[in-house]
Amino acid sequence: MVGSVRLDRIDINILVQLQNDGRMTNVHLADAVGLSPSPCLQRVKRLEAAGYITSFQARLDLTKMLESVTVFTEVTLCDHRREDFLRFEQSIREIDELMECHLISGGYDYLLRFIARSIAHYQSVMETLIEREIGIEKYFSYIVIKSPIVKEQLPLRTLLSGAPERL
Repeated sequence: MVGSVRLDRIDINILVQLQNDGRMTNVHLADAVGLSPSPCLQRVKRLEAAGYITSFQARLDLTKMLESVTVFTEVTLCDHRREDFLRFEQSIREIDELMECHLISGGYDYLLRFIARSIAHYQSVMETLIEREIGIEKYFSYIVIKSPIVKEQLPLRTLLSGAPERL
């Protein structure tokens, strides 16, 4: 759903700048987008209130802390009623190792992304899910060997360049 606040080029620039550095001071942000600090802060607060900015977080380098494995998992459910999807989603919501869950179209129902200490740790998580009897018919695991491209920031300027009524 599109937010209720119309974005102009300054709003988009604010969002781009904050994606690059969420800790920048309001004075630095204002300078970067060509505003004085007070109107810049008002715009940031408006963007937060409208839900465009949902949080400010630190990005951690897990490789500095421990070795880990990323696993993408395709999951197919036994049944495909609304309550089956809801039960599955509610049941996996509390799994700490689960980083993403996507309901998708195609040959299976969900694509999940896990972070685990090891393949054995990941397998233990999956065995626990299977034992819960939450409707998993089958799953396929794909161990990530290397991630040569991982983008954290949304390409706002590109995505919004042709969006109607947005600029």
